Amino acid sequence: MIRRLRFVVFLGALGAVLLGVGVTAAHAQSTSTTVPACGGKIAKSASAGDPCGDATGASSDVGITNKGDQTPLSDAVGHNKIAINIMWTLITGFLVMFMQAGFALVETGFTRRKNAAHVMMTNFMIYGIGVIGYWLVGYALMFGGVGHLAALGGTNPLNKIFTVGGWGLFGYKGFGFSGIYDVGVAAHFLFNLVFMDTTATIVTGAMAERWKFSAFMVYGFWVSMIIYPLFGAWTWGGGFLAQLGTKWNLGHGYVDFAGSGVVHAIGGFTALGGAMVIGPRIGKYNKDGTSNTIPAHNLTIAMLGCFILAFGWFGFNPGSTLAGTDLRISIVAVNTMLASASGAFCALLWAWNRKPFRKPDPGMAVNGMLAGLVAITAPSGFVSTWAALLIGAIAGVLVIESVLFIDNRMKVDDPVGAISVHGVCGLWGVIALGLFADGTYASGGWNGVAGPVKGLLYGDSGQLVAQLIGCAVILVWAWGGGWVFFKIQDAIQGIRSTPEDEVRGLDLPEMGALAYVDVDATIPAEYANYIPSGDGAGLSVAGTSRQGPA
Repeated sequence: MIRRLRFVVFLGALGAVLLGVGVTAAHAQSTSTTVPACGGKIAKSASAGDPCGDATGASSDVGITNKGDQTPLSDAVGHNKIAINIMWTLITGFLVMFMQAGFALVETGFTRRKNAAHVMMTNFMIYGIGVIGYWLVGYALMFGGVGHLAALGGTNPLNKIFTVGGWGLFGYKGFGFSGIYDVGVAAHFLFNLVFMDTTATIVTGAMAERWKFSAFMVYGFWVSMIIYPLFGAWTWGGGFLAQLGTKWNLGHGYVDFAGSGVVHAIGGFTALGGAMVIGPRIGKYNKDGTSNTIPAHNLTIAMLGCFILAFGWFGFNPGSTLAGTDLRISIVAVNTMLASASGAFCALLWAWNRKPFRKPDPGMAVNGMLAGLVAITAPSGFVSTWAALLIGAIAGVLVIESVLFIDNRMKVDDPVGAISVHGVCGLWGVIALGLFADGTYASGGWNGVAGPVKGLLYGDSGQLVAQLIGCAVILVWAWGGGWVFFKIQDAIQGIRSTPEDEVRGLDLPEMGALAYVDVDATIPAEYANYIPSGDGAGLSVAGTSRQGPA
C-alpha cells in the first residue's frame, strides 16, 4: 500500500511539472493577425526561435552579407543549405539512437542467461528515462548558453549561461523547452539526446547482474539530468574547459569532436565508481583474491550487437559536424572505419599471444573493435588515416591490458568490459587528439580560437595540455562523482539485489518474466505465480503444481 501511494505521489508530481511546462510553452506562442506560415502560430518573441523553419536559413548562410547583394534566390539557397544540415543531423541522430539496440545485445550476450530480461530492460528503459530527464533538465544545463550554431540556422534561443569570473559553468535556458520553439534547437536536442543515452547505457553493463531495478531507475534520472549534462556544458556548451584556449592560451581549449571524453569516458568512469560501490558478483572472486571467469551466455548476439554499434558510429562521428554540407564527413567516416578495424585486429592478435587467453578470443575482438571506435571518436575530425589506424591499434591492445588490470589488480567486477572500452580508451582518444591533430580541419577556428586544431606532433603542445586537463576533470567528476552518488544512493535506497535473487537470476524476482523459457526449466516455488496459467507449458516448479505451491 505504501509503495503504491509513493508511486501515485510520484506520478502526480511528474504530471504537475509537465503541465507547468506545457502552460509555459503555450504562452511562448501568440496568434498573429497577419496569419503567417506555421498555422497562424508564431513565437511570441524572436528569442523563442523559429517553430516551422520558414525564417531559418538565408543569404547570410552562404556568405552573402551585403543587403544589396541578397536576392530571393540567394535566400532560398541559404535556406536549403540549413535544411540539408538539419536533415543530416536528424538522420545521423537516428543512427545513434539505433546503437541502443547494439548496446542491449552486447551487454545481454556477455552476461548470463538467467539475467537476460533484466539486462535487456536496463538497456531498454534507460532510453525512456533518459529522454524525459534530458528534456526536463539536462539539455538546458548543457546547452542553454551555447549561443549561435550557424550550421543549424543559429539556435539563438540558447543564450543564457551561468559564469563565475568569466568561466562558464552551466546553461539555464530551455528547461523542458520552456521559452524555446525552434527547428534548429529541436534538431540539436535530438542529436545530443541520443549521445546522452550512450553515456547512460555504459553504466548498465558494468553493474549488470546484481543491480536493483528500482535503484537503476533513480540513476537514469541522475545521469541524464546532472552528471552528463554538466560535463557537457563545460566542454561542448561553451564552459570552462572549452575556454582554456581563449583564457589560458592552451591550444583551442579542450577539444572533443564527437565524445571520446564527453560521452564515453564520462560513462566509463561513472561505471567504475558504481561497480566499486555495488561490489563484485557472487562467485567472481575466490577467498585468495583470484578471479573466476564468468562466461558470456551468447557470443552470437554480442557480436551482432558490436556490428550494430559499428554501423551506428557512422552517425556518431560524421554526424558531429552537424552539417551535411561539411564534406569533411567522408574523412571522419573513413577514420572511424579504420580505427574499428585496427582495434579489432590488434586485440585479436594480442589476446592470441597473451595469457590467460592464448586464443583468438571473440569477446576480446569485440571489445577491441569497440575500443578502436571509442578512441577515434574525439580525434576523428582532426587526424589523417594513418593516425586513425594507429589510434585504433593502440586502443585494441590497451583495452585488453585494462580489462586484466581492473579485474586482477583492482578487483572490480565489470561483466562486459565497459570501464576499459569506454573509460580507459575514451581517455586515450582525448589524448590522441592532443598528439595527432594535423591542422587540416577547422581553419575557421574552434572554441573561439582562430586557426585549425593542431596536436603536439604538429607544433601545438598547449593543445595536449588542454586535453590532459580535460582528462583530469573527467576522472574527478565521473569516477569521484559517480562513487559519491552510488554511495549515497546505497545508504538511502540500497542498490544491490538480494543474494538469493542474484544466485537464482534477476529475471523473475526483479522483472517478473523470463527471457528464455525452456521445457526443462525449473522455477523456484516462491516464483511459481509469476508464470500465468497457460504460459510456459512444460515448465516444472520445484515442489509445486503448475499453478503454485502444493
